[in-house]
Amino acid sequence: MIDTVVVAPGGPAGSPGTGVSWPSIIAGAVAACAMTLVLLAFGTGLGLSAISPWGGSGVSATTFKITTGLYLIVIAMISSSIGGYLAGRLRTAWEGVHADEVYFRDTAHGFIAWALASVLGAVVLASPATSLIGGTAAGVSQGAVTSAAQSSGPMDSYVDTILRGDPAAQNANSADARGEVVRLFSRSFRNGGELKGPDRDYTVKVVAARTGLSQRDAEKRVNEVVTQIKADIDAARKATASLAFWITASLLLGAFCASLAATEGGGLRDGTWKRRR
Repeated sequence: MIDTVVVAPGGPAGSPGTGVSWPSIIAGAVAACAMTLVLLAFGTGLGLSAISPWGGSGVSATTFKITTGLYLIVIAMISSSIGGYLAGRLRTAWEGVHADEVYFRDTAHGFIAWALASVLGAVVLASPATSLIGGTAAGVSQGAVTSAAQSSGPMDSYVDTILRGDPAAQNANSADARGEVVRLFSRSFRNGGELKGPDRDYTVKVVAARTGLSQRDAEKRVNEVVTQIKADIDAARKATASLAFWITASLLLGAFCASLAATEGGGLRDGTWKRRR
């Protein structure tokens, strides 16, 4: 009598239940982050060399925006492909697992490696990006950074309203009038609004008293400046929205490239890549 013994595949390297190889995923994610930093540094150098403050030299703003968006996609595709390939190639071997299940696990390894790299990259770049966006928004909304605006508190604009007098009876060249106008503009345009009726009338009077312009010319100048501020805010809004769309496209393509590269890496490791194709 012969007893039949069925031995299930086992062991740390061959356990079918070990569906996730975290060391390979972490290795792929770290490699993707490192490659992203390298390509970002290289792209920054290219961008700085392509623009120029001199008129007639350097690329146009539209060309620069489109090129930047396309380069973000290239960065995502290259770095995600490298990270996904490493995550698939370095994974733990799976014995006794169906080919379709292996294909799914390889794809999942690439996707998880991409997700981990995206989270790590967001953590690393969160603080510089926040500072940059905050500084840009402040510069657009205020027009210029002055000591009066920097030292103002949340209640200064209300105190200015209470103590507001006739600009013609005040010292038109005083720094207080300039600081008050800066605070008025900062408060009015902070949330995308504009100068209200009383604030606009007072600003026109200050401009007329300080520059010697007539009431009509002072009002025209204030309207032109307000229009310019709105145009700058709108341009910043459109640029931010365009950048957000480019980043979204690059992330989605990065996820696809990482998943595809992981299946290739896993297939090359197991010698099944040609059969999959």
